[in-house]
Amino acid sequence: MSKPLPIEVVHEVRDSCLCLATQRAARRLARRFDRAFAPVGLTNGQFSLMMALNAPQPPTVGKLAEFLAMDRTTLTAALKSLERRGLVRLAADEKDKRARRVSLTDDGRASLALAVPIWRAAHRALEQELAQTDCNDLRASLGNIR
Repeated sequence: MSKPLPIEVVHEVRDSCLCLATQRAARRLARRFDRAFAPVGLTNGQFSLMMALNAPQPPTVGKLAEFLAMDRTTLTAALKSLERRGLVRLAADEKDKRARRVSLTDDGRASLALAVPIWRAAHRALEQELAQTDCNDLRASLGNIR
């Protein structure tokens, strides 16, 4: 049987790993926004997905997955849930029948409209908690990760 790593290595990863720190923060943020959106029946992931659909032209599933940094399988499962609830519609692309385009339904736009003030309040509270942090720099730094 191999020996466990020294506890100093565990502490090194715990204290310096950007991936771990980001995962932990993302989970906390997800829970916070899930609680905030609960009154309108959405999760934070659904809100983000639906916000990405609030565009003049419905995106393809592939472009939407790329924008949200999701794999297509996970996105398809999320879309099926929203489609069953009547919040999104999937349709074949007019020019390429193999591609599917995703759009919000009227009910989806109404749900999104109810969620925006909730997002604004929750986001404002979060930025106040992070008063010592330049949130614009944080967003830019996170956006640089490829």
